[in-house]
Amino acid sequence: MQVGGYSVPDDLLYTKEHEWAKADGASVTVGITDYAAKTLNDVVYVTSPKAGEKLIQFKVMGTVESIKAVSELYSPLSGTVVKVNSKLDMSPELVNKSPYGEGWLVVVEAPDFDSERGNLLDAKAYSAYLSSLLK
Repeated sequence: MQVGGYSVPDDLLYTKEHEWAKADGASVTVGITDYAAKTLNDVVYVTSPKAGEKLIQFKVMGTVESIKAVSELYSPLSGTVVKVNSKLDMSPELVNKSPYGEGWLVVVEAPDFDSERGNLLDAKAYSAYLSSLLK
């Protein structure tokens, strides 16, 4: 789905702070949306949580620095970080080039994801929210 030139994949869940989450069993991959990546402009540095770190839904989990600003990253779920995208250390621009692919941020083991997913937006709801921001 496209909203105002921004890609919104149907198979992801979203926050109003423009993070996305994709569940694969108990593991959930997290990144920032195409909208966030494009509005930040050129990402120059990403501070992600470390493997083993505990995350709490909607709490700050890191920052993303661009030539335009430093923005906080919010965790879309609670759980333990099991994998960090180390490619972003050398190539933070992957967040801009492929926000839903190579630019992912972390993988989280999220035992409560089934109960927390109701706090997230599906693609249709996020698209409506994004449309309201673009007016």
